[in-house]
Amino acid sequence: MPVTTPQQRRQAVKAAPLPPLTYVPLAENPLPRLTRLLVGLALYGFSLSVLVRASLGVNPWSVLYEGLQHHSSLSFGTISAVVGVLVLLAWWPLRQKPTLGTIANVVVLAFSSDLGLSVIPADLGLPARGGLLLAGILLNGFSVAVYVGARFGPGPRDGLMTGLAATTGRSLRIVRTGLEVTVLAAGWLLGGGVGVGTVLYALLVGPITQFFLPRFTYRQAAPAADPR
Repeated sequence: MPVTTPQQRRQAVKAAPLPPLTYVPLAENPLPRLTRLLVGLALYGFSLSVLVRASLGVNPWSVLYEGLQHHSSLSFGTISAVVGVLVLLAWWPLRQKPTLGTIANVVVLAFSSDLGLSVIPADLGLPARGGLLLAGILLNGFSVAVYVGARFGPGPRDGLMTGLAATTGRSLRIVRTGLEVTVLAAGWLLGGGVGVGTVLYALLVGPITQFFLPRFTYRQAAPAADPR
């Protein structure tokens, strides 16, 4: 039976298996995918600023950015870009190659996170901060699904994870956990904020991303059947 109604189409997308999140060249369906990439990255950077303004704990990499911010005159977004470039340098011995998505990740996150910090007021009351925390985690997981689903390649931090896993032979779970714990510890020692939000982020962002991925992942068209 053909899929005709919007509800049937949504159910078909949800039921379809998730394709591999491998790189798809820019030439294939470029405009919709570029839009997803840039919107997703902009929302991701903005979500980081929402979590910072909540002041209840942020994700491990943001803890590192906050900690470094205490020891420099650079903005949060600029520090995220500098760290992103340094992480890219670590790709070279791992034989990883940056893609359009990798470069866009560095640039767009820097601007959108600084923009968010400039428009969201600081020193809010606890109820407002609690709302910001939950909204930031939800937006973060959603935005990851949008930009990862565009399939333009990993960001600097994800590429470091996959490169280390391939080089060491360790599982992605072990490598990611090791990286996150190391980054979190370094950020905390530098004065970054760790709190209940850090724990909630770790518990919730994965399921949220997984929920949205099937709805936003680009699916390549099936090859035409051989008429013979």
